[in-house]
Amino acid sequence: MNNVVITGSTRGIGFGMADSFLARGCFVTVSGRTEESVARATASLRQDHPAERVFGYPCDVRDPNLLEILWRESKSKFGKVDIWINNAGFSGPQKMIKENLASQAKEIIDTNLLGVVYGSQVAVRGMMLQGHGHIYNMEGAGSRGRMHEGLILYGTSKYGASYFTRGLISETAGSPLIVGSLSPGMVITDFLLSQYEDRPEDWDRAKRIFNIIADRVETVTPWLVDRILENKKHGAHISWASRGRMIFRFLTAPISRRDLFRDEEVV
Repeated sequence: MNNVVITGSTRGIGFGMADSFLARGCFVTVSGRTEESVARATASLRQDHPAERVFGYPCDVRDPNLLEILWRESKSKFGKVDIWINNAGFSGPQKMIKENLASQAKEIIDTNLLGVVYGSQVAVRGMMLQGHGHIYNMEGAGSRGRMHEGLILYGTSKYGASYFTRGLISETAGSPLIVGSLSPGMVITDFLLSQYEDRPEDWDRAKRIFNIIADRVETVTPWLVDRILENKKHGAHISWASRGRMIFRFLTAPISRRDLFRDEEVV
């Protein structure tokens, strides 16, 4: 059975994917920056899944040495690493570039771009030695070049990671590895809601759009996981938010009146 390593999987989409992989019988290595977050996530997952299939290890993806340790610990626990997902991400505050601190800019680029580079290097080297493996990099706002006001640092990091993924696909063509990208679309997570903590006047307007184009974690992650487990194509782009799906959403919005925020609050 597959062993799956997911960076940034103590909450949000990463946690949702961990839960979905476990539900399909996989072994999963959960990771986040702190021991506390990893302990909470693994304890939660073990309530619904066999404890022996859940492993947690803290890792800050900005440090390549820690990613090396994450690989070794997961392989030592389960004997191999079949699927590695570079999911860890950090958006930072939604501000104009002149308002962002240099430290914030560094954290965004180091996490979202260098974290993907470092994680991919570790996974490629390890999977080449074991003779197989799948690597998937998570896309986000900006991956396809679209601008989002107040998030150009995040978008820059994601655009760079998308370029890197295409290059990695080219470099590993003809090898025993499968490399691809994941596009979950707009998903309701703490990651998204935190952007509006100090802007209640913008939240009401944004919420109307999100109710059309966004989805909950528990809707998107099982679909992504099924496509990952089925995939045999090198260079696959696994995208939930297809153009057809979005057109349908806008056309049916007056009828469906979706409400994704009944149980959510921006605090």
